[in-house]
Amino acid sequence: MTDSPAHSLRTVPWGAVALFVVTACALAWLVALPLWLGEGLAAPIAPLLLPLMMWTPVVATLIVMLALRVPAKGERVRFLGLWPLRPAKRVVWLIVVGWLAPVVLIVLIVAVSALFGLAQPDFTFSAYAALLESATPAGTPLPPVEALVLAQLAMVPLGALINSVAAFGEEIGWRGWLLPALRPLGTWPALVLSGAIWGLWHAPIILLGYNFGRTDITGVLFMMGGCVAWGVFFGWLRLRSGSVWPAVVGHGALNAAAGLILLLQPIGTPFDLAIVGPLGVVSWGVLAVVALVLALTGQFRTQPELALRRERVVAPPAVETPAP
Repeated sequence: MTDSPAHSLRTVPWGAVALFVVTACALAWLVALPLWLGEGLAAPIAPLLLPLMMWTPVVATLIVMLALRVPAKGERVRFLGLWPLRPAKRVVWLIVVGWLAPVVLIVLIVAVSALFGLAQPDFTFSAYAALLESATPAGTPLPPVEALVLAQLAMVPLGALINSVAAFGEEIGWRGWLLPALRPLGTWPALVLSGAIWGLWHAPIILLGYNFGRTDITGVLFMMGGCVAWGVFFGWLRLRSGSVWPAVVGHGALNAAAGLILLLQPIGTPFDLAIVGPLGVVSWGVLAVVALVLALTGQFRTQPELALRRERVVAPPAVETPAP
């Protein structure tokens, strides 16, 4: 395998892209419909429907591949980045980066937010302690809140791997199929457009107040901005490795670590997550700096091929040698 920006699609299959986007978004609305007809995110069924919604992109991927044969049958496993895991050393290292980097980036987002006065983190964890007390029967002894916070932090690496199971359903669609399908546009247009579509797909739950507490179009726009920012990072993991697995683990790590910022939320003055949250405006700036560093160091120039067209080798006709 050679390092190059080559891929199996010479032009963007716009018909397949349109079918994929419409199918993924329609299925997301269908899964979220019981929430809209009931109690919204407070509905008892919400914890089941939200992970189920994460599998709608993989269903859209299967429909596009089977109905429109994009990509061709012999290229699908490689095109989606499922196999082979080569170059193996690069894939493994980028899986590790995907596993650990989201936690570091969220810490940076909190630090930048505090530095610019956009958030006032409470390192006594008073709001978290009050939440625990309200959730337990009166008089129930609790460990020191610092010990509970450390336990939460220690669980993040394991939580990242557990969350990767559901993240697989999304990443097969966004970075497995859609990003390579858009790559004939060029690396950066493909990264930005796939990230925007990823954010738009979240609309059924964002409009219910998920992530930002905003139930209007501004919530969807904030989500699209956050998904473009993180989509560039996950897209780099995908394109640099030629494998979808680093992006899967990275997505799982983001979901596992996203709630850590709430541990620092002070009592009475909740954070505006559209500004200082893991997908908020501050995160756009932090991830833009990361993207700039990756670009300046040539990390987007070298990309393994995502699929190879197999060309049939025709043997030359046999030549009979006359007998002496």
